[in-house]
Amino acid sequence: MKSSRRQGYTMVARAEGMVATRDRIVQAALALALEQAYEDITLAAIAEAADVSHQTVLNHFASKEKVAVAAAELLSRQTIDARARAMPGDLTGAISILVGEYERLGDANARWAAAAERLGSLAAMLEGARASHQVWLEHIFSERLPTRHSARRYAIHALHAATDVYTWKLLRRDLRLSRETTERIMLDLANGALDRISDRTPRRRSRRRKP
Repeated sequence: MKSSRRQGYTMVARAEGMVATRDRIVQAALALALEQAYEDITLAAIAEAADVSHQTVLNHFASKEKVAVAAAELLSRQTIDARARAMPGDLTGAISILVGEYERLGDANARWAAAAERLGSLAAMLEGARASHQVWLEHIFSERLPTRHSARRYAIHALHAATDVYTWKLLRRDLRLSRETTERIMLDLANGALDRISDRTPRRRSRRRKP
């Protein structure tokens, strides 16, 4: 009886150890991804950062791409947790939280997006992240969105353009604006988009037929 109980404890401890090792590898991979391009990250570097052997990384993930997917999933969870602090209707607070997230993860997000074009699994996750962003926008800006479906989708797409990580990158990295100015511009873009969209289906301008 004591022997079987001891074996049970050993199996539990071993399983917990494997989970802890896996988490450490993922954390190490994400830390490297925040600093380096995907192409520059090696399994050996991940193993060294996680303080495990190269073979241990392979035992848990089998390939660099699978480690990258796990790191991207962790990044996604951190993003969701950060955005959960935003309150519906508080546009200024929501943009501030969003830009704060981009300040920490935006450069990595852009690099992962570039890598995703070459890795099918990451490309699928990128599409999921875009959909998640639009769900968040609908939640935060719900009070000011049109009720008609087509106009509502149009407004969300406009808000997505105003708040996307590439908009942040343009303002902060390419134009080298301050965080404060970046937040103000993104808020103005979002408000401007909402102010121009009424509860109607956006119409295309009709072309006059030539006589």
